[in-house]
Amino acid sequence: MKSEALVAACLERIARREPEVRAWAYVYPERALAEARERDREAPRSPLHGVPVGIKDVIDTADMPTEYNSPIYRGHRPKTDAACVALLRRAGCVILGKTATTEFANNHPAATRNPHNLQHTPGGSSSGSAAAVADGMVPLALGTQTGGSVIRPAAYCGVAACKPSFGSINRAGLKFVSESLDTIGMFGRDIAGLILAQHVLTGRALPEQQPGKPRVGLCRTPRWRDADNATQANLERAAQALAKAGARVSEVELPAGSQALFDRHAAVMGFESARALAWEYANFPGEISATLRPRLEAGWRVQREEYDEVRGIARDCRARLSEMLREHDFLLTPSAPGAAPASLASTGDPVFNRAWTLFGVPCVTLPFGAAPNGLPLGVQLVGAFDADMRLLAWAQWAEKSL
Repeated sequence: MKSEALVAACLERIARREPEVRAWAYVYPERALAEARERDREAPRSPLHGVPVGIKDVIDTADMPTEYNSPIYRGHRPKTDAACVALLRRAGCVILGKTATTEFANNHPAATRNPHNLQHTPGGSSSGSAAAVADGMVPLALGTQTGGSVIRPAAYCGVAACKPSFGSINRAGLKFVSESLDTIGMFGRDIAGLILAQHVLTGRALPEQQPGKPRVGLCRTPRWRDADNATQANLERAAQALAKAGARVSEVELPAGSQALFDRHAAVMGFESARALAWEYANFPGEISATLRPRLEAGWRVQREEYDEVRGIARDCRARLSEMLREHDFLLTPSAPGAAPASLASTGDPVFNRAWTLFGVPCVTLPFGAAPNGLPLGVQLVGAFDADMRLLAWAQWAEKSL
């Protein structure tokens, strides 16, 4: 399909569904169509040439506002594109617009709704990116994850997504929430699209076909009790389906001490977020939401000793996890505690994402199964650090098997 036709179809879908879903912070149809026409006149620059992409509105764009869903930055226009946006343009992608985010990619919800049921959250903080891809408004979108902000909304909205290894995608031009955790990720309709996006954004070679069948570690995590009955049963079904397709599935437990990473992620995120937003907090306290303000205040109360302690636990567990993943091609674990909650005042619980973000390892979520109310469920695949393309190749195998 020509880029202009694809962009026009996306814009038509946005015009029809955006009043209900509210996935976008900014769209400039005329500019997107003009870019698409230019792409159609060129020789292809990459496998994603002419493909429209949505950009989470905490990532800078020189030709569109970047407002971080904060009144402090209303009308803010950066002078430069973020590195990841520049790489997409270099690859011939069309930047369709800016997708809605929670305030500063934290926990104060955006106006976005889950396209499967408008009374349910799409998750966050990458709310608009997940909802836009799920609703067919755009085939690819960028998001960010500090706790569970890529994997969880993708699972809630029933799309595929990847949180790469920490630092895989250049973060210049990202509004930081947590310098040691923030990771740029991507949403797509299938794993093939995520592989191409990862290739364009990281320079990693496209994966070769995986030999044999994977060794899968079924990892319920120390917080298994927080998963609802449907999620627990769904993960068991996924493991059975992969085993039936030829995978060698065995149960694994995370390294000793990992419980702390599920419970104490907030010490790291809080300490860093308070400092990342120190200027905003000092100069515009009245324009920070009543949801975010107490979280920043709690972050200022975190002592440096506790922050260093949790990061030390993460370093130790990271090394032991690396040893475990030499025996397994990936771990299979929940993407979220359940389906999207029936609330627009919360973005859901990132309990099954926080530790993996602290570990810095790549994660992929695949849509699989449904809750009793019909909303989508997902399963999460976790791989070894820097083995992102290998994980995505196994995810493509699992996508077909599921």
